[in-house]
Amino acid sequence: MIPYRPSAAGAVLAIIALALTAAPATAAPAQAVPREVVQAATVEPPPEVLDAMRRDLGLTREQVITRLGNEEQARRLQPKLRAKLKDRYAGSWVNQEGSLAVATTDAAAATAVTAAGAQAKVVARSLATLTSIKGALDTTAGQGALDAVASKGAGRKVPVWFVDERANTVVVQALDTAAGEAFVAASGVDRAAVRIETITERPVTFQNLRGGDAYYISGGTRCSIGFPVTQGGTQGFVTAGHCGTPGLTTSGSGGQSQGTFQGSSFPGDDYSWVAVNSQWIARPAVNPYGTEMVPVFGSAEAPVGSAVCRSGSTTHWHCGTIQERNTSVTYSQGTIFQVVRTNVCAEPGDSGGPFISGYQAQGVTSGGSGNCSAGGTTFFQPVNEILNAYGLTLSTVSTQCAGHPNHHFNELTAHQGSFGNLIPDAGIYPPNGFASAGAGTHTACMDGSGTARMRLSLQKYTCCGPFGTPIWVEVATTGTGTTLKSLTTSQPAGTYRWVVSVSDSIVVPTTPIGEYYFLGTTSPA
Repeated sequence: MIPYRPSAAGAVLAIIALALTAAPATAAPAQAVPREVVQAATVEPPPEVLDAMRRDLGLTREQVITRLGNEEQARRLQPKLRAKLKDRYAGSWVNQEGSLAVATTDAAAATAVTAAGAQAKVVARSLATLTSIKGALDTTAGQGALDAVASKGAGRKVPVWFVDERANTVVVQALDTAAGEAFVAASGVDRAAVRIETITERPVTFQNLRGGDAYYISGGTRCSIGFPVTQGGTQGFVTAGHCGTPGLTTSGSGGQSQGTFQGSSFPGDDYSWVAVNSQWIARPAVNPYGTEMVPVFGSAEAPVGSAVCRSGSTTHWHCGTIQERNTSVTYSQGTIFQVVRTNVCAEPGDSGGPFISGYQAQGVTSGGSGNCSAGGTTFFQPVNEILNAYGLTLSTVSTQCAGHPNHHFNELTAHQGSFGNLIPDAGIYPPNGFASAGAGTHTACMDGSGTARMRLSLQKYTCCGPFGTPIWVEVATTGTGTTLKSLTTSQPAGTYRWVVSVSDSIVVPTTPIGEYYFLGTTSPA
């Protein structure tokens, strides 16, 4: 099968930043200041905004409405106070209620700030001074000073710096203090105006390797990941041999640097493998382009006539049956031997993608005829031959929860919250959101590499909140603290759902975002 070649290459990489909270700056003496309180009837946000803020910020409906009203006042007031304070202005922010705080370097100006309806804080440095310090650090980094001072401990160990208006300082986050000190010294800024914080990990945009996801060869041709694998301590994936030759580089769907082809055989065979860099993690999963992932338990060969499904970055998820094994097929580039013939359709760009029967890996897409509009024939290269050829180990799920009849396999994801924070998403099962059950015993089992910080709960539907909003009441939970989560609970008849969540309200370095978990459940009929 011909890999997909776009007429023009292009990619956009979206970076979500975390909002970091620091200690507040020195405050002026507290005063009781009358301020306008926004009544609930004043502001009525759209239902989508209301629901999202209630979910992400843990607020009541009335608190959301009050906060939005206060923030609207703050947006109108902040530019006026900034213009009035001029070079005495030192920054501003809103608190959890949406009320405005304004910092100034002039104690005499604090009275005017409070009279206008904002909280005043008197600080040592103006925002212009802080911005200038931050600019000097930017210039230093742009001149290559981070690399130039590597011998002093900096190098790539200083990934983040920013102005913290609340603390009236510039923050440098470094992997170690010596690196931060070297960076600040190289910039020549006032050391007293900078706070160095030690962080444990350098921020990167981690990506999961999943069967069926797109990847690009040398920035152009597109193929699909077959199955994630490892070779000793190196992670990577297998794919079709016609997609690339040793030495060619690959990138992910967002343009992020990914890896390099290590070996390739085509024609004769049609297989290859790519070793990836440390920003990519081999996950035992196939992407069916739906709400859940398909776990990979092994690579036991399915007999002829077995149902088999394929994932690819062009036509996504399609299924059929295995027609014949030990098939030879001739393409324009030559003959491929001992492939497997199927009646599953595929199209250019699906090359290299995974074939899976049940939870067992079968092979990678080679080529074929037809398309996914009219149907077709597709051949796959058996995966076990690829593993043996390069000494690779297939990434597989190891679970103690496979005995439950209802399986759910997914990754923990997150979304951007109202203040730029990354908020962990809850996993809701069944995927349609709920299931009716009779009176009796519900059981569940969940495990995976990230489940030590995760919790599993059973929720029961009760109707209804304001505006008909459904109310879900937690009736049983595992809590957090162990890797394996087991839950058994007897409940009356009703409508229930299982919820997978984490203990963190926002993403921190230890939040297992991107980690996969396996959930097995049973419920009474």
